Amino acid sequence: MTLTPITQSQAKTGAQIETIKKSQDFKQVYNHRRSMANRLLVMYIRENSNLNKSHKSRLGISISRKVGNAVIRNRIKRLIKEQFRLRRIDAGYDFVIVARQSAAEADFKQIGSAIDHLFKKMKI
Repeated sequence: MTLTPITQSQAKTGAQIETIKKSQDFKQVYNHRRSMANRLLVMYIRENSNLNKSHKSRLGISISRKVGNAVIRNRIKRLIKEQFRLRRIDAGYDFVIVARQSAAEADFKQIGSAIDHLFKKMKI
């Protein structure tokens, strides 16, 4: 799987990210037990060969109430979604990203470097 940055024109189109919404799908990714972590985020990954009919990669985000109030949690979700969208990821994977408490103070660049670090560690 390769990561290729998107161009400015592609970034302006607002490509949608497929999301994981069902509890069952989150559990399947967690139970696959392939994960990596750093100071800000924990990333779980699972191949979704026949689960996802569109064969697109999907993203699920989990943030505990311990991280902060709703405003902070939603800000972190927006940052993670945007950083994920900016990286063109080959189809066929389910990602679940769990934000740690230290992510509450992180900015856009720090979240991006944390995601890049996790992708490198997982050799994606």
